[in-house]
Amino acid sequence: MKTASSLLQTIAFVATLVSAAPTLETSLFARQAISTLSTAQIASFKPFSFFASAAYCQPARTLAWSCGANCNANADFIPTASGGDGSSTQFWYVGFSPSQNSVIVAHQGTDTSKIQALLTDAEAVRGKLDASLFPGVPSAVTVHDGFRNEHAKTAPTILAAVQRTLSAHPASKRVTVVGHSLGAALALLDGVYLPLHISGVTFRTIGYGMPRVGNQDFANYVDSHISLTHINNREDFVPILPGRFLGYSHPAGEVHIQDSGAWTSCSGQDNTNSACTVGDVGNIFEGHAGDHSGPYDGEISAISVSDDQLD
Repeated sequence: MKTASSLLQTIAFVATLVSAAPTLETSLFARQAISTLSTAQIASFKPFSFFASAAYCQPARTLAWSCGANCNANADFIPTASGGDGSSTQFWYVGFSPSQNSVIVAHQGTDTSKIQALLTDAEAVRGKLDASLFPGVPSAVTVHDGFRNEHAKTAPTILAAVQRTLSAHPASKRVTVVGHSLGAALALLDGVYLPLHISGVTFRTIGYGMPRVGNQDFANYVDSHISLTHINNREDFVPILPGRFLGYSHPAGEVHIQDSGAWTSCSGQDNTNSACTVGDVGNIFEGHAGDHSGPYDGEISAISVSDDQLD
């Protein structure tokens, strides 16, 4: 991704909110256990890092699966559909990965050259989920208005594309939803949404640099119903936004990449251990904007695209 510094400028105006009382906030949450991922466990995320990065490419390129290195890394991928304009609607694509034996759904993250998408990141107001899209989800669940509204633009179209892909590959009973930044938030909402409309399938969500999406009830619902891994890189401050004092909570499933390159699994919600993001990045001034774009897989800066792929 090419505009991490612009992301810092975009959210700087809420700095006084997101940095308020970090010490008090940390003291309210018990420290929780951590463990270190093996080399094999880290390597298992590599294909999904590239799938998430490919979502920054124009829909015509992902539909043809000709987006350069990010597509070449998963060369056997079979696209079904793609869409979005990268401004009023984020890019997305759906297809099938024979190597993973899984349908893949990918959402574009925050390309900060598109100001309208940035406004989605700047809002911190929460609202209830649309009952027609999320039937049966408790009314106490609330999520970021901007993320919710952005997700609703493409949800039925993506659902139809996933259903077509599953029909075309009946031996597969897996769906994996991926995204980076804003795309990770949209991926999480899809991870909640899709299982409500498709049965007999195993769903998994993998997010990179994911901001907080909803309230405590949302986090609890995700933990009870969704298989989620959200991977944070070093001192990336985006995952601490919006602040917990605003009523936001992360679900469990954090993996934090250390400065040493080790990957740490952080148990529970918003783990305050210093090896996890909340404990490592007390406020945005303790974070580094450049860490938001990766690398997310060893030596590979997977969340990155060239200008010709975006334009």
